[in-house]
Amino acid sequence: MKLGKTIFAGMYAALAVLCPDAAAQDTTLFTLKDCMEYAVSNSTDVRIQQATNGDNQIARRDAILAAFTPSISADAHVYSNFGRAIDPESNTYISTASFNNAYSVSAGINLFNGFEAVNNLRITKTAKAMGLSQEQQIKDRVCLATIEAYCNVVYYSRLSGILQSQTETAEKSLELIKRQEELGQKGYADVIQAEADLADKEYQLVTARNSLNDAMITLKDVMFWPITEPLKIDESIAEDALWQYEEILHDDTETEETIARAMNSLPDIFIAKGTMENAKMELRTARWQIAPSLSLYAGWSTSFYTYPGQEGYVTDPFWHQFQNNGGEYVQLSLSIPIFNRLSRHSNVARKKNAYTRASAEYEQKVREVEAEVNRAIQDRDGASAAFIQADRRADVQQEAYRLNTRKFEQGLISAIEFRTASDTYLNAMAERLNALLQYQIKKRVVSYYKGIHYLDQEQ
Repeated sequence: MKLGKTIFAGMYAALAVLCPDAAAQDTTLFTLKDCMEYAVSNSTDVRIQQATNGDNQIARRDAILAAFTPSISADAHVYSNFGRAIDPESNTYISTASFNNAYSVSAGINLFNGFEAVNNLRITKTAKAMGLSQEQQIKDRVCLATIEAYCNVVYYSRLSGILQSQTETAEKSLELIKRQEELGQKGYADVIQAEADLADKEYQLVTARNSLNDAMITLKDVMFWPITEPLKIDESIAEDALWQYEEILHDDTETEETIARAMNSLPDIFIAKGTMENAKMELRTARWQIAPSLSLYAGWSTSFYTYPGQEGYVTDPFWHQFQNNGGEYVQLSLSIPIFNRLSRHSNVARKKNAYTRASAEYEQKVREVEAEVNRAIQDRDGASAAFIQADRRADVQQEAYRLNTRKFEQGLISAIEFRTASDTYLNAMAERLNALLQYQIKKRVVSYYKGIHYLDQEQ
C-alpha cells in the first residue's frame, strides 16, 4: 500500500537532508524478499482487491442481519386542512380547519422465504473467503513478476561485468599487437583485427548495459518503485554458494504429492471451487423461490387532532389523545406465487446453467493445475540438468580461455583464433549464468505449488 512507499521515500528524504554525502552514496541493498515485500505493499491491484474484500465483509454482515434481525421503521407526519369540508353529522359542506399529528412504529421479519437468508449466509461466507484468496493470488502474481524482473537485472548486471572484463582484455591485446607490429612480429592486418575485436566487445558491453537499464526500469515498475530513484539489489542469488550441486531426478511420488498440495493451497483452485459452490447455493435459492413465503409484521400507531378556530370546540390534551388513540396490530402474511410469466422458472434455468458452467470451469482449472505442476517439475529438473552441464562447460572453457590468452601473448595463435576462444568463453559464462537464474525461478515455482508462498520461501 502507499504506506510502504511513503516510509521509504521519507527515510530517503531525511537521509538526504541530514547526511547528503550518505544519501549520495547510499549502499542499501534490496534482497529478493525486500523487493517482493515492497512490490506487494505498493501494488495497486492488491489495494483494489482489499477494497473489494471490504465490500465482501459488508455483504457478509448484511446477510447475517437479514437472517436474524427484523426490519424496524418509525413514521411521524403532520397534516393541516382548511377550507370547505363535509360535516359527517349533517352531510353538508361547512367551512372548517383541522390539524392532525400521527405517529407509528412497525417491524417485520421473514419467517420463511425459501431458505434464501440461510443460503445467502453461505454465499457471503464463501465470497469473503474467495476475496482473501484472490488477494493472495494477486500477491503471488506480483511476487513472481518481481522474481523474474529481479533475475533479469542480476543476469544483465553479471553479463555486463563479464563483458567489461573481456573489453579490458581486448584493449590489452590491442596494445600488445601494436607493440608486436612495431617489432615486426605482427602485420597491419593483425592490428585491424584486434581493433575490430575491441569494437565488437565494446558494442556488446553497451548493448548489455542498455539491457540492464531496461531490466532495472521493469523491476522498478513491477515494484512501484520511483523510476527516477536509484535501486540497488543484492546479486548473491547468482553466487555459487547458493547452488546445491545435486541432480534432481523426476520422481512420480513427488509429482503426486505436489499436485495434492496444490489442490489444497492454490488460490486458483479455491476460487474456482468457491464459485462452483456459490452457484450451487444460488440454484437452491432459485428453486425455493417457487415455494410460499411467510412473514410476520407488528406495529403501533397513535394520533392527535384538533379543529382550531371552531367555536365551542375544546381540544383534548395532547398526551390524553396520545394514549387513548393508540392502537397495535399483528399481521401474519403468507404469499403464494401462482403465475409471474414463468420468471421464476426462467431464473431456475439460468442458475442451473450457471452451476453447470462453474462446475466445468472448476474441472478445467483442476486439469490446468495438474498440467502446470507436471510442467513446473519438468522445467525445474530440466533447468537443474542444464545448469550442471553449463557449469561444467564454463569451467572447461574458462581454463581453455586462460591457456589461449597465454598462447596469444606468446604469439602462438592468431587474433582470429583468440577471438574465437574469447567468444566461446563468453557464451559459456552467459549460458551458465542464465541456466542458474532459470533454475532459481523454476525451483521457486515448484515450491509455490507445494503450498509455500513466494515470500515465505525467502529467509
